[in-house]
Amino acid sequence: MKNKNNRLEAIRQVISEQDIKNQDQLLQVLTAMGYNVTQATLSRDLKKMKISKVANTYGDYLYVLPNRALVQKKSNTESVQVVNQPRYGFVSLNFSGNMAVIKTKPGYASSLAYDIDNHNLPNVLGTIAGDDTLLMVLSEDANRTEIKHLLEPIIISI
Repeated sequence: MKNKNNRLEAIRQVISEQDIKNQDQLLQVLTAMGYNVTQATLSRDLKKMKISKVANTYGDYLYVLPNRALVQKKSNTESVQVVNQPRYGFVSLNFSGNMAVIKTKPGYASSLAYDIDNHNLPNVLGTIAGDDTLLMVLSEDANRTEIKHLLEPIIISI
């Protein structure tokens, strides 16, 4: 039986290297690696490690490690990456005072907020996300053109 610290490190490794969509899939991978873990223990581990699920570019919800920008993972069967296409179901960006409202397709706002927050953009104080709308609070002296320029690499695949 392998110890808890080794198991937690294995979970980190698996989530960073593979597209893991649910706990059952993660349990199967861990079992194959020699870890005997229950679903309840795995659930506690994920909570303790602050691992969350976010939507990727293709609309799949995957586990991601905390404080890591969402990396676009390509499936093994896919060899071509779409270039210069909007990510996160991006629909629009509008400004009002020191706030920006970003509209997305349903289910995409939280993953976009996560990525914006993890980029620590200058003049962006934080984000609040719903299902298809994201509120971005800007510093008082934020330049709208600069904000658009900073968001472009996040919203557009490169």
